[in-house]
Amino acid sequence: MSTGSARTTGASSKTLRPGPGTAFSRFLSDGYVTTWRNVKKLTRVPDILIFTLIQPIMFVLLLTFVFGSSIQVPGESYTSFLMAGIFAQTIVFGSTYSGSAMAQDLKDGIIDRFRTLPMSGSAVLIGRTVGDLVINVLSLIVMMLTGLVVGWRVESSPLEFLAGVGLLLVFAYALSWVLAFLGLIVRSPEVINNASFLILFPLTFISNAFVPSENLPGPLRVIAEWNPVSALVQAARELFGNAPSGSAATDAWPLQHPVVYVLLITIVMLVVFVPLSIRRFASLSR
Repeated sequence: MSTGSARTTGASSKTLRPGPGTAFSRFLSDGYVTTWRNVKKLTRVPDILIFTLIQPIMFVLLLTFVFGSSIQVPGESYTSFLMAGIFAQTIVFGSTYSGSAMAQDLKDGIIDRFRTLPMSGSAVLIGRTVGDLVINVLSLIVMMLTGLVVGWRVESSPLEFLAGVGLLLVFAYALSWVLAFLGLIVRSPEVINNASFLILFPLTFISNAFVPSENLPGPLRVIAEWNPVSALVQAARELFGNAPSGSAATDAWPLQHPVVYVLLITIVMLVVFVPLSIRRFASLSR
């Protein structure tokens, strides 16, 4: 009995020793491994990727053909107006995978297995959020191809187009850290899915994603003008060359300077929730 206990203790202490190399090199290598784990999971559970890619196609087709003839946008076609909103909505909802996946790993005991390995704890979070970034990249590609089919066109320079795509992905990555932190708190995939829906659904619809913000009634218009999603949508429209004339004719600072506002919000989310998530993960691993 004592011999078995000694072996267990020896094995446990051995697995907790850090691997070779510097702390930074271990962080990079461990982050790569955990990222590859999450990407590899998509090939083993293709349902996640299939439904993730079908949803944006459905939204593009439904909103274009159902509301396209009913909503008039001065100075631009509704399809061109809509696409940036669909891009923003998809990446915002795509960030929920970080939260639900972290909660699922906690529930299944995967995190307990990770903490017995000689690896950087923060690398688990890096792998989770970067893995979701890969999903968002694939979603954007599918949406843009679908948009081209229904008549959407980029009317700006290649550099502006790439800047718009980069802004969407950077915002999505920062939001993934927010949801990852929530996933570490609730420890239940069902709770994080319901909670994120209650937060993100009004965040995307009380915005200028699908209708011009000036069409909203007073209080909702103020909320929409200061909503980070509205600024993200406005920035994407301007960078893609799809902004209708007079679309930013408002005194609200976020819509007058959408790129700056989105970058500020992104930095705040990263500065606040990256340390909080790492600290929370460390407390769970004790």
